[in-house]
Amino acid sequence: MASEEASASPRRSRRESEGRARGQDKYSVLLPTYNERENLPLIVWLLVKSFSESGINYEIIIIDDGSPDGTRNIAEQLEKIYGSDKILLRPREKKLGLGTAYIHGMKHATGNYIIIMDADLSHHPKFIPEFIRKQKEGNFDIVSGTRYKGNGGVYGWDLKRKIISRGANFITQILLRPGASDLTGSFRLYRKEVLQKLIEKCVSKGYVFQMEMIVRARQLNYTIGEVPISFVDRVYGESKLGGNEIVSFLKGLLTLFATT
Repeated sequence: MASEEASASPRRSRRESEGRARGQDKYSVLLPTYNERENLPLIVWLLVKSFSESGINYEIIIIDDGSPDGTRNIAEQLEKIYGSDKILLRPREKKLGLGTAYIHGMKHATGNYIIIMDADLSHHPKFIPEFIRKQKEGNFDIVSGTRYKGNGGVYGWDLKRKIISRGANFITQILLRPGASDLTGSFRLYRKEVLQKLIEKCVSKGYVFQMEMIVRARQLNYTIGEVPISFVDRVYGESKLGGNEIVSFLKGLLTLFATT
């Protein structure tokens, strides 16, 4: 792996310098996956379609955490179909946490902006051009998709999931006053250097990680814009949210309240 990274570095540097020389922003999508073989081809197709139609310079970095369902094989095929300059498979041997997946992905990212999103089709790429417009309009450090503002919404969740998500955001708003309406969402655009700085500061894992990112951003005086999005529950595969994640969230929330 080390030799692979070393040999890839000159290529990454050339691609990065070429993009900067043209004065064009480049957007690196970090796509962590675990058991997403059904969803991955669809989300990649939608991403490529959205970027191509909008004339946006992009790359999609797939970080597969040792999926036993063959997700990595699907990613390898997508890399051949779309080209290794657009689809970069950078796998890991096992699940090591969302934060470390972003760190791993950023090592290979050549864009000056990073987009994070889920691979399960709950986040539609059609909103990405809106994220980019919002960022340009306000020169924001972060643009976050929100389900709880404007015409944003959630579709396909049962009452339990809605109560958990709404409750998590409500409690967090009261305790931390973070200045953003949707703290547990994971569809965001970051300046690359801002995401690097935030990940260095964050200590949480799992469900609470995204919330801490926004809280730390507020602490560091980064600016945050929001774009209403429609969140659609996954069609294929199983949700990663369980009882352990909910307990972890409550513990993380109390920790942030005590330390911020």
